[in-house]
Amino acid sequence: MGELTETGVVDTVGKELFIGGKWVPSSTGRTFAVEDPATGQVLCEVADASPEDGKAALDAAVAAQADWAKTPPRERSEILRRAYELLNARADELALLMTLEMGKPLAEAKGEVAYAGEFFRWFSEEAVRIDGGYQVAPNGAGRFLVTKQPVGPCLLITPWNFPMAMGGRKIGPAIAAGCTMVIKPAEQTPLSMLALAAILTEAGLPAGVLNVVTTSDPGGVMEPMIKDGRARKLSFTGSTAVGRKLLEQCADKVLRTSMELGGNAPFLVFDDADLDAAVEGAMQAKMRNIGEACTAANRFYVQRGVADEFARRLTERMSALPLGRGTEPGVVVGPLIDNDAVAKVTELVADATQRGAKVLTGGATVDGPGNFYQATVLTDVPRDARMASEEIFGPVAPISVFDDEDEAVAAANDTEYGLVSYVYTNDLKRALRVSESLEAGMIGLNQGIVSNPAAPFGGVKQSGLGREGGTVGIDEFLETKYIAVSL
Repeated sequence: MGELTETGVVDTVGKELFIGGKWVPSSTGRTFAVEDPATGQVLCEVADASPEDGKAALDAAVAAQADWAKTPPRERSEILRRAYELLNARADELALLMTLEMGKPLAEAKGEVAYAGEFFRWFSEEAVRIDGGYQVAPNGAGRFLVTKQPVGPCLLITPWNFPMAMGGRKIGPAIAAGCTMVIKPAEQTPLSMLALAAILTEAGLPAGVLNVVTTSDPGGVMEPMIKDGRARKLSFTGSTAVGRKLLEQCADKVLRTSMELGGNAPFLVFDDADLDAAVEGAMQAKMRNIGEACTAANRFYVQRGVADEFARRLTERMSALPLGRGTEPGVVVGPLIDNDAVAKVTELVADATQRGAKVLTGGATVDGPGNFYQATVLTDVPRDARMASEEIFGPVAPISVFDDEDEAVAAANDTEYGLVSYVYTNDLKRALRVSESLEAGMIGLNQGIVSNPAAPFGGVKQSGLGREGGTVGIDEFLETKYIAVSL
């Protein structure tokens, strides 16, 4: 598209609702502002959907379901493959768009575009591998046929922190399985999803298969669609508190649900660990997406023998991170998403220091425009500090010390959440013991990043239900049907 400009990239994106293959304004004519979190300035206005618009989007998805379910798997596969190629071809402009509305540095945004594309590539391959079964009945008098069919129209809700990747993680398997959908992106970051809708249309996705509603009233728009009864599945990524409310709403119509909810990830470093690798992994697990990730390391537990050296090395790395607007060269720490996020991090750090924690670096907001908070390392963080039980969702690494393996595992599991845990040790037996003992859906063993489209992503306890990605990701969008055959 020639030389990229911020205004030019924003101008290329549709600002209306995408319903039935058409761009349409809100039925009320209302819009809401999308802001740059680095400056506080308005990037643009987008359509503000009403409950009536939500119903129209669901109408379109329902109308398209039967024909889409009959579409050959290879055709669905090739649409996803073309979308993957288009994402890669436009990575620079999509990354700039994401940085403008979400704040993450350009290099990281470009990585997310590639990550989103990988979901399309992975599920393009899974679309043609939906299998079934043939079995002789135990008494020999009949046969069992087992087939899998699309669950039907789906409602998808994505978060602001990974506005394109979370769309890809949900849209990819829905398309591959033969499901139509209505997707509601977070109101803070709708532009990436609107751009994704245009790319999928260009890739050949039929009208009505994907419908996008942007709204400043998520509850008011989504609840009527959930209670309508025609949608058959809800997939949500977001907070546990909102997830609980959605589960209550889904129960009335017995909707299938996939829930990727909050996290409180422990990061365990044993005294036999490779400290260079542990610090590098800590930087990845903590600072990916400025710490605004459900998989972010939230609690660092370090064995006493290496605690001081680990803290020193981590502080050295964190204090050197360039902070600024994500469009600026070399920036690693961009802004948090909004003022509320800055206030939450500020409160958590203040609470920890009041309870005796020491600030080794950072620990403060940044003067000037934008929602910035310094990269921060705390030591001597007590177990009763709020950040030991609440997601920080910011660039703060709190370190506590442990003495033995049992103590470390007990501390790690002392949470209602169970999304991911990180373990650093060079003792194979300990690695297996601890990994099996940790109450989490994913374990990062000597690595600081666990997310991969080819692997099952999800948690236990109050971190969610179901799995996204991997060979099981498409099953969340399929119903198993058994056919009894008499011979």
